[in-house]
Amino acid sequence: MAKALIVDDALFMRTMLKRILEENGHTAVGEASTGDEAVQKYKLLTPDFVTMDITMPDMNGIQAVKEIISFAPDAKIIMCSAMGQQGMVLDAIKSGAKDFIVKPFQADRVLEAIQRVIG
Repeated sequence: MAKALIVDDALFMRTMLKRILEENGHTAVGEASTGDEAVQKYKLLTPDFVTMDITMPDMNGIQAVKEIISFAPDAKIIMCSAMGQQGMVLDAIKSGAKDFIVKPFQADRVLEAIQRVIG
């Protein structure tokens, strides 16, 4: 199945997403807790898709999306947002993200977004 890079500053959220992915046949090839780390790991791991938190220290998720899209225009990035971050989600989509999921994560919605972006 697909290889994922999971990006979130909260270990709890990364762990939850990793479990949903792995229980459904995907592989988490890497994790990052900041936008900067996400960009570096994307270059290193070239995952099939990325789950990207919006709010993180140093470089936020929207900046990280722009950075990744600048060198990998076909990157498949799914934004992870808390309720009330719709404006930021729209910015992320305009910047190149392909879909979004809302916290707290619901497994069926996560899998639906993955299916949509990887085909």
